[in-house]
Amino acid sequence: MSDDLTIDGNGAAGLLQEVFPFEMTTVRATCDGCGASGALGALPVYEHAPGTVIRCPHCDAVQVRVVRDAGRYWIELRGVRCLEIRA
Repeated sequence: MSDDLTIDGNGAAGLLQEVFPFEMTTVRATCDGCGASGALGALPVYEHAPGTVIRCPHCDAVQVRVVRDAGRYWIELRGVRCLEIRA
């Protein structure tokens, strides 16, 4: 699903890099809803939601939510079964 409010996961790279010490666009996320797996850099991102929302392109489930305010971050990974990070 793509529309004017959607960018690819690379658009969230800067925000994710502020929080995580490795290249997050290449990290593979497995959706807890449907089991699909893909690089975060390829997933649809909605920046006009409350915070930044990354969704599964297969079932549209929310995988990651990040809200940033006044030097604090709230990160929800409820929709991710696992993250695969290669060293």
